[in-house]
Order: sequence, then C-alpha cells, then structure tokens
Amino acid sequence: MRTQVGIVGAGPAGLMLALLLRRAGIESVILENRSREYIEQRIRAGLLEQWVTDLLIETGVGERMKREAMFHGGIHLAFAGEAHHLDFRALVQKGVTIYGQQEVVKDLVARLAADGVPIHFEVDDVSVHDIETTRPKIRFREKGELRELDCDFIGGCDGFHGICRPSIPAGVLTAFEREYPFGWLGILAESPPPDDELIYSYHDRGFALFTMRSPVLARLYLQVGHDEDIDEWPDDRIWEELAVRLGGVRKLQQGRMLQKGITPMRSFVIEPMQHGRLFLAGDSAHIVPPTGAKGMNLAIADVLVLSRAIAGFYKTGRGDALDRYSRTCLDRVWKAQRFSWWMTQMLHLFPDASPFDQRRQLAELAYVCGSVAAATTLAENYAGLPMD
Repeated sequence: MRTQVGIVGAGPAGLMLALLLRRAGIESVILENRSREYIEQRIRAGLLEQWVTDLLIETGVGERMKREAMFHGGIHLAFAGEAHHLDFRALVQKGVTIYGQQEVVKDLVARLAADGVPIHFEVDDVSVHDIETTRPKIRFREKGELRELDCDFIGGCDGFHGICRPSIPAGVLTAFEREYPFGWLGILAESPPPDDELIYSYHDRGFALFTMRSPVLARLYLQVGHDEDIDEWPDDRIWEELAVRLGGVRKLQQGRMLQKGITPMRSFVIEPMQHGRLFLAGDSAHIVPPTGAKGMNLAIADVLVLSRAIAGFYKTGRGDALDRYSRTCLDRVWKAQRFSWWMTQMLHLFPDASPFDQRRQLAELAYVCGSVAAATTLAENYAGLPMD
C-alpha cells in the first residue's frame, strides 16, 4: 500500500486530519484498531470552542450539528448559594457548542466514507518504522494478513495509550506531568439539565459540574477521591450529593442513570510533538484536566496546524512549517494547560486545603464574577483563543 500521509487512530484528531488533507488534495489512509461501531458509540465530552464550530461548518461536516447541537452564550459560576452568569457573547462576541465527541466522529466518518478516504477498522499489531527517513512505514495486521503502508508522513493520532509516542527513540522526548488528588464521578442521566447552560459549582464538600448532552439528557459530575470505588456510590447517594453541591441555585430533577464512572484527573505534555516524519497530535501528545473543556479542541487545533504544514510542503517543497509544528502547537497547548489548571484550582477542594485557601477561592470567584476584565479573560480562554 502507498499513500502520502498514514494516520494512526480514528478519533477526532485522525479523522479531521484526513478531512483537511483531502480538502488540500492530499491522500491519506487511516488505521484504527477498534470497530466503526465502537468509535461512533464511545461517549466522550463534547464542548466545542467557537472556531471549531466554525471549522466543522466550513469543512462540510456541520449540517447535523447546526440542527441538533446546543449553542451556549456563556456559563454560570455558582458559589455561596448564588449563581452568576458570565455572558461570553457580550464579553468576547463568541460562544461554545455542546455536541458530543461521538457525534463529531460520526459526521467525520460519514464524510470521509463518502469522499472515498480509506479507513481500515479493527486492524491489529500496528507499528511504525523508518520514521527518521523520508519513507516511513506503518505495518499492521488486517484479517490475519500482515500488511505494510508506505507514506511520506505519519500522523500519530492514536491517543495516550497508543503505539506512536512509544515508537520515538528513548531520550528524544521530555514529559511534563501533574497528577491531581481527585477525580470526577460522571453520570449520564435521563433528566432535564438544571439550566440551559453549564453550571460550575464551588462547594465546601467539593466541586460539581452540571452540563448536558441534550435538553433531556443531563451530564453531571462530582469531585471525588481519585482512588474511590464506583460501587461505593449508589444512584441515591449520587443524586443526594449533586443536589447538595448545586447549593439550591437551581432545581435538580432525578432520572434513570444510563452511565456512571470515575475518571482520575491529570495534566500531561510531551516535548517535542514530532520526530523525523512522525507527528503526534491530540491525546498522544497532551492531556488536560476536563475543567477547561480543552481536550478535543486542542486535538483539532494540532491537526489544523499539521495539515497546513503538510500542504505547504507539497506545494512549495519547503519544510519550514513542518519543522515549526511542535513549537506552534505547544504554544497553544501550554496556554490551555494554564487555563485548565487555573479553573481546576479555583473550583476544586484540595485535600490539604486550609480555611485560608477556601476563603481565597471564594474571593477569586467573586472577583471573576464582579470584574469585567477578569470575566473577559475567562471568556476569551473558554470560548477559544484565536487560531491565527
């Protein structure tokens, strides 16, 4: 097999990279070890920054999103028994879109299939080779047969546990990590969300987030210990704790829980995000705490930068933009890490927090909600920093 760009991973990063390359007239092949059904049904967060919403529409995969998504003009910060609305459209003339990651994946897969872009699902034993040469290869097993894909570049979009990052020789990459002493217990429930927009709630029992997947499906989160057992959280206990942490600012309606689980929180960045002809994107290169809602947005930002750099190479023969890929992406990644850390430390109860720390957090929340300058900073980062 031969193509211009081999892509490992059919998540939002890999699929969007293939679409952007297709629009630039560049061939690609995607390899994915899971089934199409699995990646299209895997529930993940789904908050899109303004520029990502615009990009999906511009690239022709936004029609269903325009019909079915929820478009929000701001968020609520709840603390001390009150909810304070931050109006992003008034502050920065931008909003955010609630549209599940699995829905983005469905739209991208359908578009690529219609365009004839090859996606090989359920492949095994994927490995990358000769990445320091101009003719890298991806080997894989499909239906028991060993195959090889020759290409000019490889997009490593296979997530944190993928094979691409470990394929870079030891000593090349530097990892920056931070583990947080808590996790999020998340549920998906058949109940109307307590508000039309997200509520970030600070409480002396811990943080809570009230969001949604649709007007009748609530996506709700509780701060818990990172090592807690989900079996210790029966449905009744979860609903009771959610109501307490909502602090009476809205009414919470209970419904049947469709999904629940506990996710640890961490920050992770590797530098550089490239080696030879292998370019890492999305979770294979960085992870952010979900507080700032940056994960999928950063992944799509990476592949937008990468697609432009590859297109420039084929158009001019110059590799300047490819050489700058890592530096360009990391500038945005570290700003997203800063924002996600800031939101996390402002809203969560840390195990060693003193009364002083809690008073400081309340003062910071009051400042953000009472200062146009502070609210604008939050809105600018949350709705998405400019791509150019």
